[in-house]
Amino acid sequence: MSNTVTTPFTISELGLALRQGTTTSVQLARAALQRIEERNPAVNAFVLVDAAGALAAAEQVDADLAAGRDLGPLHGIPVAVKDLIDMAGLPTTCGSASSFGTTRATEDAEIVTRLRRAGAVIIGKTTLHEFAYGATGDRSVHGPSRNPVNPERMSGGSSGGSAAAVAAGMVPLALGTDTAGSVRVPAALCGVVGFKPAFGALPVSGVHPLAPTLDHVGLFTTTGHDALLASRALTVGRAEHKQVPSGSRAAREGSVAWVTPEEIAPTDSRVAEVVHDSLTRNGVGPYTLSGALGDTADLFRTFSTLQGREAFAVHEAHLSGEESLIDPDVRARLRTGQSISDEQYAAADRARREFRDLVLRLLEDHPILAMPTVPVTAPHIDQRTVRVGGTTLDTRAALLSLTSPWNMAGVPALSVPVGHVDGLPVGVQLITNTGDEESLFAIAAGIESRGM
Repeated sequence: MSNTVTTPFTISELGLALRQGTTTSVQLARAALQRIEERNPAVNAFVLVDAAGALAAAEQVDADLAAGRDLGPLHGIPVAVKDLIDMAGLPTTCGSASSFGTTRATEDAEIVTRLRRAGAVIIGKTTLHEFAYGATGDRSVHGPSRNPVNPERMSGGSSGGSAAAVAAGMVPLALGTDTAGSVRVPAALCGVVGFKPAFGALPVSGVHPLAPTLDHVGLFTTTGHDALLASRALTVGRAEHKQVPSGSRAAREGSVAWVTPEEIAPTDSRVAEVVHDSLTRNGVGPYTLSGALGDTADLFRTFSTLQGREAFAVHEAHLSGEESLIDPDVRARLRTGQSISDEQYAAADRARREFRDLVLRLLEDHPILAMPTVPVTAPHIDQRTVRVGGTTLDTRAALLSLTSPWNMAGVPALSVPVGHVDGLPVGVQLITNTGDEESLFAIAAGIESRGM
């Protein structure tokens, strides 16, 4: 493994140290800045570091804590933000050489406002696949974000920089966005936790869109418990949280159902075995559902129609005036969206609603679904096809095949690291219904593996 990987440090551990007085937020911010200086060159996780802003914020939250104002679990915690989320006074490049980044944001995105109100200290902005339109993380004006486990491998995308920042131990929390799997895919490939909340659970105001009916704000942490803490802190108006059963108790209640991944897309049998064994080994032995999602042959085509048409609509102006500045891969995919007719989009939307209804009915009887997050391990940088069994697949399609359905359904999904294949991380994906999110974290507590 690369020496860029470090033993995880958690929000919980750092918060305890702050409250015990054994460290300060300023010290945590300085330590994060030092780690970024040392480790970022190998993985290209950060495109912008706001040292002055971070240290000023850290001084303020230290003063708050000293005065008895505890803002919650994120108080004083260093955080990174994906560079399509606006921060007042800083550019938002969206990973592009086009007109993004030529001006500075005039106000914070709502999710950034929530971070600040929660006492988090924002260290900087992270690398993303251009326009967030890619699962590989290796198409950006800033260069590819790289996998800390092996920098010759993809971080995944589009939120690859945020995943790499957490996996390399630069920060314990990072924000990303997830339209097709852009949080969960890099989380699985880099060996960290990635959480996509329910559609609309976290605000997208001030977050540059890709496909507005599919876009979610999500987050990366080193443990499921940290993801739970961060999700609670950033979700406004939540009711009081109830205790949820431990992973083993949830398993005894028969809540975890294994969805055979091959029913959705070709899957490396070694990946499936590691994921399934991790559930069984930790007392979550799932029962298998067969054919639960019906005919899945057109799932990815339906998703791609929705995403493609919406992405073209969002970026049509860039194609009109700045086409030569857009990465050729990204440009070609945007142009494909131009050819999608109103009728094709409407048909895909009907199929999306039917699939969502099916998923919601399924989750009434089977509260938690489980499968691999990604059907393969991290491909090499610039690798555009992968072999699964005897089949050659488009890399992007393979990476997103098991995550994109849950964006169409809009339900919460969590990726948790559970082991390795050929020395590369593998993640389990857990899916539930809106309102049952904390059960995901209870299951995660029983199966996640630390020190990826």
